[in-house]
Amino acid sequence: MELDSGITAWMLVSASLVLLMTPGLALFYGGMTRSKSVLNMMMMSFGAMGVIGVIYVLWGWSMSYGSESIGGIFANPFEMFGLDGAILDESGEFVLDGGLPVIVDVGFQVTFAIITTALISGALAERVKFGTWMVFTGLWVTLAYFPMAHMVWGGGLLSGDGPFASIAEPIDFAGGTVVHINAGVAALVLALVVGKRRGFGRTPSRPHNLPFVMLGAALLWFGWFGFNAGSAYAADGLAGLAWVNTTTCAAAAIIGWLVVEKLRDGHATSLGAASGIVAGLVAITPAAGALSPVGAIVLGLLAGGLCALAVSLKYRFGYDDSLDVVGVHLVGGLVGTVMIGFLATDGGLFYGGGANLLAVQVIIAVVAMVLSAVVTLVIGLALKATLGWRVAEDVETIGIDSAVHGESAYEGLGSGLAATLPPREAAPTTVSSEEKVGS
Repeated sequence: MELDSGITAWMLVSASLVLLMTPGLALFYGGMTRSKSVLNMMMMSFGAMGVIGVIYVLWGWSMSYGSESIGGIFANPFEMFGLDGAILDESGEFVLDGGLPVIVDVGFQVTFAIITTALISGALAERVKFGTWMVFTGLWVTLAYFPMAHMVWGGGLLSGDGPFASIAEPIDFAGGTVVHINAGVAALVLALVVGKRRGFGRTPSRPHNLPFVMLGAALLWFGWFGFNAGSAYAADGLAGLAWVNTTTCAAAAIIGWLVVEKLRDGHATSLGAASGIVAGLVAITPAAGALSPVGAIVLGLLAGGLCALAVSLKYRFGYDDSLDVVGVHLVGGLVGTVMIGFLATDGGLFYGGGANLLAVQVIIAVVAMVLSAVVTLVIGLALKATLGWRVAEDVETIGIDSAVHGESAYEGLGSGLAATLPPREAAPTTVSSEEKVGS
């Protein structure tokens, strides 16, 4: 088999686009927090990049896509530990799969693992220990994400080779179950385990920088073309369909969100538009290659409206999902995954395909929810009993940026070392013992 340079180039570009999504998410989430904790919120995304970027090379790829499947749930993490056997063959040539070097696919897939885990951080804004979060990322990606990726995309229980395929072949084009339902359920469980922010429901907690939010949403939209169109694994018509469906669904979701917001609150806001974009992108992720563009419009309107309604559930039920991960990613992921059963041009109920595909889509969504909930609950409670999740009350009050990171996003805010240093060019070359303690 010869190298296909066209596919290779497309997948390298797609991987780069998906990697950009995590810094975009950092801006999106950072703008939604208060100014005293924006750096911490952004650091949770960058921290996930650091931890998972290493873990994926060591055992993540092997657990997700190895050939030694264990019960259809995960693959042997030691089969290709450190990418052994995944880069070069015995003759010293790059290992190819369908004309694509496997090492390129490793690069593409690690970006999915990173962004999925980083999504969870939005439910924990302004109140958790950074060290505990870093440990959680390593445990969760290993015990929840890698198994889910194997089950859906690696030939496991929820794939076309699994037991449910006898009813209808499950469809998850780019991560409705693996990414969004997985992360959304984890966010809900952790919000319950960690508890509410001080003053939740009583003290306003408004986004401190809406331009950050809109810029982050724009970068997410741009990166999502790698996410969805890249999942076609070729620069072909299917990739084009995924690209158009991604744009169309996101655009329709803006409208759906803003209509609900206008009718409910009397205003169509920039935060609503940015959130609508993400809701539409989430919903189309599993369905990008299975719907027509008209179906994508229907899905976008539905996802935008339902997610706009869902974000207020945290006040009704009393869980502090700080930045609406549950309302956008869990609800949006469920809408996209289940609606495939209605809107898929091949097998969808609205296209005369019967209820088989719908039944399978519901099954894989439920399995993803149960797996993520159980694994996250075990990890969350274990970390709560050992490292602890919550920062001290005074740290939460003054802001994590200053107290934990010794920095402030804006001049004059915080009391950490960075706030007291002179300009960088005039910074002292030595640090006193008092300053070391303060840092």
